[in-house]
Formats: sequence, structure tokens, C-alpha cells
Amino acid sequence: MKAHVSKTAQVCFFQLRRLRQIRRLLGRDVTSNLVAALVFSRLDYGNALLAGLPHTTLAPLQRVINAAVRLVDGLRPRDHVTAAAMALHWLPIEARIQYKLCLLVHLALARKAPTYITSLLQPITACPRSMVLRSATDDELFTPRSRLKFGERAFRISAPKAWNCLPHDIRLEACTNSFKGKLKTFLFERYYC
Repeated sequence: MKAHVSKTAQVCFFQLRRLRQIRRLLGRDVTSNLVAALVFSRLDYGNALLAGLPHTTLAPLQRVINAAVRLVDGLRPRDHVTAAAMALHWLPIEARIQYKLCLLVHLALARKAPTYITSLLQPITACPRSMVLRSATDDELFTPRSRLKFGERAFRISAPKAWNCLPHDIRLEACTNSFKGKLKTFLFERYYC
């Protein structure tokens, strides 16, 4: 995974260097849209596979986001980027991974995802011994156990963990667009506040 992360960061930094050359000709909004199209699309592609990785492995991708914030806001290399990232409403890389996992689970539960994803998720109410559990009424998903740290990164384990951490009102949202908005707000407050 380190090779994948470093290659993705390398491609993203290349795009940021190209955008920096024409930054003076563009406005802030156009630069922000170009960063979202050229850089964040690469960061978000398949990032559900990065769930459970240590912070040190994800650090190059977070540096890409920090460099993108500096490019859009015209900050110097040593300036802090947290306030500017909050103003742009850009999530850190861990939150982007959680967002993707929860969105995939939402689509799977709404039967809008492929069956190979849907088959990996099981509600707690479908488990035979769970009828007496309090969590059986909270629309939570069954999280299989793994003896290995590497096994906890699998979608069938990491996705239910991410889903079960969401508040009940967000999990009950049926409309995908409303779910996306509430989920981003929840993750934004969780990682920045």
C-alpha cells in the first residue's frame, strides 16, 4: 500500500505544480474547482481500500491536501492550513476515507450498489442470537471479528465499523443527497471541532 500511496501522492503533486504555474491567471473559485477535479478525484478514487492504514502511511496524501489548500488560498509553505481547509470545507484524508466507506454502505443498504458489496454487509437483526441485544434496534451492522490487524482493513470489517459510528439519524436517512450532506457535516465537525 505504501507504493500505491506514494505513487498517488506523486501524481497529485505533479498536478498541483502544473496548477501553480497558471494560478495567477485563475481566480480562487476556478483554482478550487480545478484542484477538486484534477487532484481530489485521484485521492478519492479507491480510497476505501486505505481504511485502517496507520497515519504514517496516509501522511503523503494529507500533505497533498495541505499543498492544495496552500495553492488555493495563496498561503506560504510554513503557514497553517487548518483554518483555510475549514473555510474551503475540505475534509482531511482520514475523513475522506470514512466518507467513502459510509457512502458505499448507504448505497448497499439502499440496494443501489453491486451485489458483491451488498453481500458483505449483514444487519445485526439478521444474526440469530441478536434479538436480545440493544444494538439490534439501532440499525447497526454486524462486524465480524478478525485476529489479525491486516484483516481489520477488509471492507466487510471496516465498513460496518464506520457505519456503526454514525449517529442514528444519519443512518436512517433514505435520500442519498441528504445522507451525503449530513455525513459530510458530521465528519467535518468530528475532525475539525
